[in-house]
Amino acid sequence: MAGKRVLVVDDDAKTVELVKLYLNRDGYKVLTAYNGVEALRLARESHPDLIVLDLMLPGIDGFEVCRTLRDESDVPIIMLTARTTDQDKLTGLGLGADDYVTKPFSPKELAARIRAVLRRLPGERGPAEIKRGEITVNFFKHEASLAGRALNLTTVEFKLLGVLVKEPGRVFSREQLIEKALGYDFEGFDRTIDVHILNLRRKLEPDPIHPRYIKTVYGAGYKFVGSAE
Repeated sequence: MAGKRVLVVDDDAKTVELVKLYLNRDGYKVLTAYNGVEALRLARESHPDLIVLDLMLPGIDGFEVCRTLRDESDVPIIMLTARTTDQDKLTGLGLGADDYVTKPFSPKELAARIRAVLRRLPGERGPAEIKRGEITVNFFKHEASLAGRALNLTTVEFKLLGVLVKEPGRVFSREQLIEKALGYDFEGFDRTIDVHILNLRRKLEPDPIHPRYIKTVYGAGYKFVGSAE
């Protein structure tokens, strides 16, 4: 998702800066607008990959911005607003919004919803199968194997392995692994991920005490390597 352009539209500068901070951290290029007129101009000129749109905007409100954009493009839109009635949600979604987040909101949840919407776009699903040395992960069949031997993984273990093998060498924090494997709405301790990694190693590693594939980066998290380091 890194490099994707997200237009954040809200008349509250603090909200814009908070969302921008989280999205920049995830590698997005962030454009900002504080009213409906400016939002339409930037959307037309910059062609963002996704728009986070507040409804209560000065001048042209978010509903009208969404209606106008839907007549011109299919850019994904996530509505961000303090208006929480079912009718408001139905109106927004009926105009073509892809998701609806109410204030007060969690920036972490919003970032996860942005990723989810972008993953649904054509070309964003990723490969059906990944091979890293002797390890094969088939996302279509939800199967993993080591040197041709099937690994009997739980759903969480499979998701963890999938996250790690997609980006070998990248260090994932416990929080990032929880978000990607368990979901952003998971309620529990970040050390829960250690238990799942331990169980995954028992099934994957020739010697779980001295892991070859899933390495611990002390103070940071875990990473996948294709061979011994």
